[in-house]
Amino acid sequence: MLRPGSRKIVRREVDAQRLSALPSIPPLLQKIYAARGVGSEEELQLGLPKLLDYSNLKGVAEAVELLKDALTQDKHLLIVGDFDADGATSCALAMKALMAMGAKKVGYLVPNRFDFGYGLTPEIVAVAAQQSPDIIITVDNGISSLAGVTAARQAGIKVIVTDHHLPGAQLPQADAIVNPNQPGCAFQAKNTAGVGVIFYLMTALRAALRENGWFESRGLPLPNMADYLDLVALGTVADVVPLDQNNRILVEQGIRRIRVGKASAGLMALVQVAGKDASRLVAGDLGFSVGPRLNAAGRLEDMSLGIECLLATDAQSALAMAVQLDELNQVRKEIEQDMKVQALEALAHLDIKVDMPAICLFDSGWHQGVIGILASRIKERYHRPVIIFADAGNGEIKGSARSIPGFHIRDALDEVASQHPGLLQKFGGHAMAAGLSIQRADFESFTQAFTQSAQRLIAAQDLEAIVQTDGALTSEQQSLDVAQLLRSAGPWGQGFAEPLFDGRFDVLDSRVLGRQHLKLILAGDSKTRPVEAIAFFVDAELLEQTLFRVHIVYKLDINEYRGERRLQLIVEYLEPLASNRK
Repeated sequence: MLRPGSRKIVRREVDAQRLSALPSIPPLLQKIYAARGVGSEEELQLGLPKLLDYSNLKGVAEAVELLKDALTQDKHLLIVGDFDADGATSCALAMKALMAMGAKKVGYLVPNRFDFGYGLTPEIVAVAAQQSPDIIITVDNGISSLAGVTAARQAGIKVIVTDHHLPGAQLPQADAIVNPNQPGCAFQAKNTAGVGVIFYLMTALRAALRENGWFESRGLPLPNMADYLDLVALGTVADVVPLDQNNRILVEQGIRRIRVGKASAGLMALVQVAGKDASRLVAGDLGFSVGPRLNAAGRLEDMSLGIECLLATDAQSALAMAVQLDELNQVRKEIEQDMKVQALEALAHLDIKVDMPAICLFDSGWHQGVIGILASRIKERYHRPVIIFADAGNGEIKGSARSIPGFHIRDALDEVASQHPGLLQKFGGHAMAAGLSIQRADFESFTQAFTQSAQRLIAAQDLEAIVQTDGALTSEQQSLDVAQLLRSAGPWGQGFAEPLFDGRFDVLDSRVLGRQHLKLILAGDSKTRPVEAIAFFVDAELLEQTLFRVHIVYKLDINEYRGERRLQLIVEYLEPLASNRK
């Protein structure tokens, strides 16, 4: 039977040459940065002058010409977005920038995931056509919308595709495609999120309009593109794209604006309802607190609420919508918890073998909007690629897939589609996440085919979960000053992991909070002061033990309460070394 696996704790290796290339950096940060591949102090410069320019983005010139013509002739522009945080921020940014550049007829349309599914489908084109747009601009989607783009062109609507997802073997016949991952694109930042792509296109459009005197001739103020970086930061972090240097610049600059209150009213309201202090915001707050509240609209209802919140121009209306989004997020959490219980029960009854390389689950009662989160939770628990399916009606089921390092899940789905024509109705995504649709009657056949593909492509060592750490901290390093140093040394995120440390501690005291969290008082050696620690969402098996000594993987955090700041360890993984049953 497959059980939640233990983790192998591995300390990151540090290249001595990289260490020597960071002479003015504090020693602890030297080690942390070098372990993340930083090879010069220049790579740590996150000012806007270091941002890559748009000139190498394939298709950007063609898209700019189409948009310049549209603005000159007052053509009707319609943005077709996606129903996640990246799509919502992309849509809001495009709306704001185009209106600031003088667009008089610009609107947006976001497919409801339950009625239309993802992307520019022929069905959503039919809905869009009712508004008689001259140009459709896709944001965070479109690169796989072959039929939808064709339908739009046949209806006399031009299409500009802006996307960042991996293309298939064939590209849509759009009038312009801006996607750093399309063949022949020389733009170096391949990890740019959808919101980053539309930011670059709008930046290029502003430059072209400024060059031909557009703003002066119409009495328009020159838009400051930095005003949109708060949206770029939120969409980039929430979409969990790797934080290469270019993305770190975008995120850092956006967070700086949020900290000084220069963000949009909607984003500031979302920060407020999330209970975060905007002046101390870090990237993790965008990913774990703000992003989920924005995403809740697209998961349960309609992402239009999230977009309208981001477009709000006054704090009062923004806060009212943010409160609605917060309430939706609470409902989402309850649905997710119920689904997780059902999924774990199903896994227990399936008697999945230890060497099973992948997990596929379906329940007709599961919520389409929450299956992606459930797939992530199951993947984290068992360290296997996971696909969770929900009923989509008319004999179809939709799946959300999450993967593990070493297994490119979109490529695996492509292999299944090639070897079993007709089995997958549609699919798309990244290395670590994907979406797909199949017939309900084909679930067992798909599960077998996908499992066989995973068996071929996943090495045995990839099924062993590894937790990478930056080693142990000395008693002197377990301090508020070091915690603050690490907090300000980010932004941390996907591909540029927040520092984690490991160590062995005696448990001086422990208590259960909320029936699923564990509060601990720990002591290392005789020189170490007792320190508070908290482990969230602990397995019931651990909660039933009295812990005496533990090996933990943790990050340093600052617990701020009623004006007091105390060091706190956030436990990411806990391995009992000495314990007994309560």
